[in-house]
Amino acid sequence: MAGSSFGIIPSSSALIFGRNNVRHNAAKSAKLYILISVCGVLPATAKWLAVIIRLHPRRTAFTRGITTFTSQLLPARQELMSLAMNILASHTRRSFLKRLGLIGATAPWVTARIGRAAANETIRHASFGASGMAAADIESITRHPAVKLVAVADVDMDRAAAVRQKFPDVRIYQDWRVLLEKEKDLDTVNVSTPDHMHAPIAMSAIQLGKHVHCQKPLTHDIYETRQLTLAARDKKVVTQMGIQIHSASEYRLAVRLIQDLAIGKVKEVHTWSNKKWGDPSPRPNRVDPVPPGLNWDFWLGVAEERPFIGDGYYHPGNWRKRLDFGTGTFGDMGCHIYDPVFCALALSAPLSVRSEGPAPNQWNWAINARIHYVFPGTKYTDGNTVRVTWYDGDERPPKDVQALLGEEPMPDQGSIFIGTKGVMLLPHIGPPRLLPEAQFESYPTPRVQGDNHWIQWVNACRGEGKASANFDYSGPLTETVLLGGVATHFPQTTLEWDSGALKFKNNNDANRYVRRTYRKGWEVKGL
Repeated sequence: MAGSSFGIIPSSSALIFGRNNVRHNAAKSAKLYILISVCGVLPATAKWLAVIIRLHPRRTAFTRGITTFTSQLLPARQELMSLAMNILASHTRRSFLKRLGLIGATAPWVTARIGRAAANETIRHASFGASGMAAADIESITRHPAVKLVAVADVDMDRAAAVRQKFPDVRIYQDWRVLLEKEKDLDTVNVSTPDHMHAPIAMSAIQLGKHVHCQKPLTHDIYETRQLTLAARDKKVVTQMGIQIHSASEYRLAVRLIQDLAIGKVKEVHTWSNKKWGDPSPRPNRVDPVPPGLNWDFWLGVAEERPFIGDGYYHPGNWRKRLDFGTGTFGDMGCHIYDPVFCALALSAPLSVRSEGPAPNQWNWAINARIHYVFPGTKYTDGNTVRVTWYDGDERPPKDVQALLGEEPMPDQGSIFIGTKGVMLLPHIGPPRLLPEAQFESYPTPRVQGDNHWIQWVNACRGEGKASANFDYSGPLTETVLLGGVATHFPQTTLEWDSGALKFKNNNDANRYVRRTYRKGWEVKGL
């Protein structure tokens, strides 16, 4: 760049500056100021920098240099966030997000807000959900300087109280339909509710032209996913599914290594999670009082009516185990762990799916799943088809597959890619490892930058860049994951899938799980 050549090598511990051809003293002052600000020693006030720029005789070139330099701070911030992900890989998603928030609090530059929007560019945002993952989504989205949280809907008023404390001006609703009816000027929403309400809320928002960030899995049923994908495309809204590791450097590097053919063409993949979002027990035969503040009818939403059962059986977290409300371990973690597989291999809809694990009972998902997929081959796979197998609970890949890791320990969650020239282990969440280690000791691993998944979406809503997990990508991914849940109802049966027709070709009984009927009075246009 003419007049200035500020440079930065991203690092979690140091900033290294290059030479510049502006006056030494002024440049030194500016560098010192920015370095101190970055390290959090002084507040990042524009006044100090403005004085330095104003006094400098070549202020135009100098300003360009400052602009270039500060724009390069983002990769460093992203790298530290990725480092935090590695450190916290053994924690749950919620505990990880909490700890990431602490990092932002103690090192302000990590979560420094990107850019400044003019007053008339404020993004008016609403959240469907107030606690749990919704709280994490609110925190992450509102870190963007252009976003203002104006409304929240949650069926449990007690759990919404914390939002009011942090955002005193926010309007809180108990019925999400009323929020959409009254908040006419919304620009964006996040849908962070139990799985069974993702599609009804997201579709209603899309029909109104709102940009949508929706938690994973995108929907509860396959038909809902297809309809959301088509509606978002038709309405030209910006969408993102909440698979935040999709934007992290760990998963981006894994995709890059596979597509660079580091291990040759992929022959098969094994993926797993140790979580157990299932329950072999029958539903308790009792009726409990509904807690104060909770509207049970609103919580049920589109699902059929039934009595409330307390002690956490449904609300606030164990709904993931229940067939009508959650999608089991695979629905919860499959969208995360299948993501780099789906992306790296450029997979399309599977040809078939087969479950060799236990079936769910009348009420709950099973645990210890073993689900085999066969996909059409791609330019990154070896042969006309490629097999991808999922395991959860106590199930793991066969011993001969685990033996390919050598002395590398099996993580609790992750994937093993078996290629024609080697193996790649991808922990969830951690950097990919090429094996055997001796074979890849001198492999030139590329440098891949991560991104903030939420900020990326907000910027895309403003016309800056693209959301990488938009529904055109995450819709087919979610359909694939949900097919596995359907397959568990038919153990030891190979189900042949026709994606275009959205039906199974060889088992009509399985087709009843593709689309459910909404409760009367809760129907949603387009679903």
